[in-house]
Amino acid sequence: MGNCIINNGFTSFMLVVWMAINIFLFVWYYFFYDLGDQFFYTRHLLGSALAWARAPAAVLNFNCMLILLPVCRNLLSLIRGSFVCCSRTMRKQLDKNLSFHKLVAYTIALMTGELIQCKHSLNLFHSHMFLLVPQDPQQIPTYFVFTTIAGLTGIIITLSLILIITSSMEVIRRSYFEVFWYTHHLFIIFFAGLVFHGAGRIVRRQTKTDPPHNFTLCKDRIDDWGKIPECPIPQFEGGFPQTWMWVIGPMVLYICERVLRFIRYLQIVKYRKIVMRPSKVLELQMVKSGFKMEVGQYVFLNCPAISQLEWHPFTMTSAPEEDFFSVHIRSAGDWTNKLIDIMQKLPEGAQGPKMGVDGPFGTASEDVFDYEVSMLVGAGIGVTPFASILKSIWYKFKNSNPKLRTRKIYFYWLCRETHAFEWFADLLQVLEREMEERGMVDFLTYKLYLTGWDQSHVDHVKVRFDEDTDVVTGLKQKTHYGRPVWDKEFEQVRKENPTSVVGTFLCGPEALGKVLEKKCAKYSDVDPRKTKFYFNKENF
Repeated sequence: MGNCIINNGFTSFMLVVWMAINIFLFVWYYFFYDLGDQFFYTRHLLGSALAWARAPAAVLNFNCMLILLPVCRNLLSLIRGSFVCCSRTMRKQLDKNLSFHKLVAYTIALMTGELIQCKHSLNLFHSHMFLLVPQDPQQIPTYFVFTTIAGLTGIIITLSLILIITSSMEVIRRSYFEVFWYTHHLFIIFFAGLVFHGAGRIVRRQTKTDPPHNFTLCKDRIDDWGKIPECPIPQFEGGFPQTWMWVIGPMVLYICERVLRFIRYLQIVKYRKIVMRPSKVLELQMVKSGFKMEVGQYVFLNCPAISQLEWHPFTMTSAPEEDFFSVHIRSAGDWTNKLIDIMQKLPEGAQGPKMGVDGPFGTASEDVFDYEVSMLVGAGIGVTPFASILKSIWYKFKNSNPKLRTRKIYFYWLCRETHAFEWFADLLQVLEREMEERGMVDFLTYKLYLTGWDQSHVDHVKVRFDEDTDVVTGLKQKTHYGRPVWDKEFEQVRKENPTSVVGTFLCGPEALGKVLEKKCAKYSDVDPRKTKFYFNKENF
């Protein structure tokens, strides 16, 4: 329980605060419109529909204010940097930005659905906007929806939101990323419609008259309106538009993000080296003036030769100590396939196409050196942030860096294909030699797991089983077949580090993340003097 609080306590606290604000806004605005004297006659026409429409609108405004903040990555990196002196628990919450972004999006969809249900009643209110005035053809709900600012923007907002939500489904995002990418930019139309939606001022309130209209006395004496001093004809006005006041700040911040991305796009990026690795993995080594990075960070890449608008995130595999930055790109979609095809057709030594680079941006892996002991778990191409970490460790040993706090690293890499190990094996071989020369063979414990193989590979392994080096990687550490038994691994780490704080870092699928998070909680000791596991996961 204590470890769960450490790993998720601050997140849970923030969610409780967010939920409390949503509930407060809903309840407060509900009673404001349900009990307010200025809406007495409006309620007489609409009944409870008025309050049920305006309460979700307030929650919608609040969440529309929040929805852009989790994707302002420069802002998050700035905040992460300012929290260096604070606890790692606070910093790691920033890595859950996309989860919060999705949660806010679901809330917006829910509140929009509630508003749609109340739409008919609000249209009825517009049809009878002025009391006792006969309805004319221009005041019917259908005419109102398709000819007024509120009606048209309402349709635009709803359609945009439907397209954004449906194209964000996991199956579409994974299989048709371009569909997700382009439809997600309908948020521009969504926010524009949201800002102008209130300009129609369709929700009207009673204004003060001289003498004042006493609705308690006059509500049942309509024939006396305008005839006696106590019952002057009531006057109404539309409410002042408020949505723009909620969203203007985040919109300005997001525009600044985009301007900064455009400035970075214009900066010259030169290719230092272009290498085609096994398993159709492309390595790009690039140089950019003034570019500085930390371990485990990622960048967004844009190749205008493929698409002017698409930006894709890639974790950097280079170390901060190197004079270039590199990424490894696996063939995993139309954009990556096109980029690999372009690079393969280049003449030897030629510069590649123009590449826009935005970043770097911080991730959970930045905190790896804050732990005495670290467990690094990568699945497939998810090994890339740990390549940066292991390279940086090599440089720190080479330069005898006294600031290195980490004294033990456990590295696990799960792959389906044997060829996937090849591009990373060279780095591990260098680290093996470095550890042996310095008498620190226990500093790095690594285990490579092959999760897919055929019979020919099995036969090949049997023939060369007695060799000193591994058949697949050429390393002294033999490759394991199948998947790790995580209970066994965590038990071993806890036994070897009985009083340490262990940071567990994952770059891989969500399902594996849930398993590791549970193991971190299970194997953390209640006694604060004993082993504790903190879970961290990469999110893009």
